[in-house]
Amino acid sequence: MSDVLKLSRSGPVATVILARPDSHNALNAALIEELTRCFEELAGDEETRVVVLAGEGRSFCAGADIGYMRETAAFSYEENLEDARRLAVMFWTIDECPKALVVRVQGAAMGGGAGLVAAADVAVADSEARFAFSEVRLGIAPATISPFVVRKIGASHARSLFVTGERFDAERAREIGLVHGVVSRDALDEAVDEKVGELLQGGPVAQATMKALLRRLETTEPMEAPGLTARVISELRTGEEGQEGLAAFIEKREPRWRTER
Repeated sequence: MSDVLKLSRSGPVATVILARPDSHNALNAALIEELTRCFEELAGDEETRVVVLAGEGRSFCAGADIGYMRETAAFSYEENLEDARRLAVMFWTIDECPKALVVRVQGAAMGGGAGLVAAADVAVADSEARFAFSEVRLGIAPATISPFVVRKIGASHARSLFVTGERFDAERAREIGLVHGVVSRDALDEAVDEKVGELLQGGPVAQATMKALLRRLETTEPMEAPGLTARVISELRTGEEGQEGLAAFIEKREPRWRTER
């Protein structure tokens, strides 16, 4: 796709690879732009059902690139604001992508790299992976990624990790809900493939609807939630995919979305 990002497809599965291994796949302006464009395209790709996000080399993503940080330090407030907005758009584009997203984590997942993990639906890490929200140690803050991190691990863990900037291992990441599985490096690809297989069992419309519903529930008043959730399940039950899924269950056969891939 570009010098900094690779995209490959295998049937309904798209694999997006951060391709700056010499910089531990650190985020710079070019990679931010390419990730945004890539996930915008994947969102509208009817052939893609699951996306795997991975990093080439020893690390998943070590946060912001040093050269990129040096450039932003010289920016004016207005230039920094525009740059921060581009980063925010990238994270929101990834988060709002209707496709199921699995993140494969090895090595370092720091700062924005840990933010990418938080934006995923499913995250699998190798047992030697290391994480941090270390921005405060540079006199800045993990502001752009905070909505995704707080939603994923809760305010208590986020508050502690944000203000200390401490590093933590994969096991703690699993305990607080940042990742969902921890395996040895040798078993990482197999574990990711297993999650992809599980995701392909589900109806893609149902999965996309569920992702959108969870986002809406964050800002829905408690008294409004019953009506919203009732409408969603009614629409799915009467929709083509829901009708096919229920018929397949009753007839003891596989639904079409499993047999047509």
